[in-house]
Amino acid sequence: MTGTAGEFEQGSRELQQLTRRRTRLGLITLGFVGLFVALNAVPGAATPPIGQTSSIVARGTDMNDGTLPIKEGLQVVVVKVNTPPGGSSGWHSHPGGGIGVIQQGEATLYVSVGNHCEATRYVAGQSFIERPGQVADAVNTGSITTITYAVFPGVPVGDSPRIDQPDPGTCPGI
Repeated sequence: MTGTAGEFEQGSRELQQLTRRRTRLGLITLGFVGLFVALNAVPGAATPPIGQTSSIVARGTDMNDGTLPIKEGLQVVVVKVNTPPGGSSGWHSHPGGGIGVIQQGEATLYVSVGNHCEATRYVAGQSFIERPGQVADAVNTGSITTITYAVFPGVPVGDSPRIDQPDPGTCPGI
């Protein structure tokens, strides 16, 4: 029986050594992982602006699906549009399309599509897209001045972001 007890003690020591090795290996691995995370986090840390200020002038949830292609060398024009109650933009299009954000009030956008008219009402906090060349008329159908901020990409250098269009005759009464 003494041989068995000796074997037990030797096995117990080997198990303790193995446990210590695994513990050390685990701690070393954990240390390297922590060091890796710390070193990689520093270069990606955000940096605040220096001497720069910005303010959001309008924000709107996009109510349309689509994209606007922008070619190099063309301009992006940003405008603030004030439309009194009952006022309208008149029939027009945009060479590179446009994105409008209604900051205050409401507007109904009439779009000539083929031989029919599509009318969509937008209110403060909503945005819309006018596709390049699309003929439209925005009318303030509310009781207060509508304020719209619009971005027009794809405008030829020095040109107007707006092209006046004749009444297409597809939206009677507009």
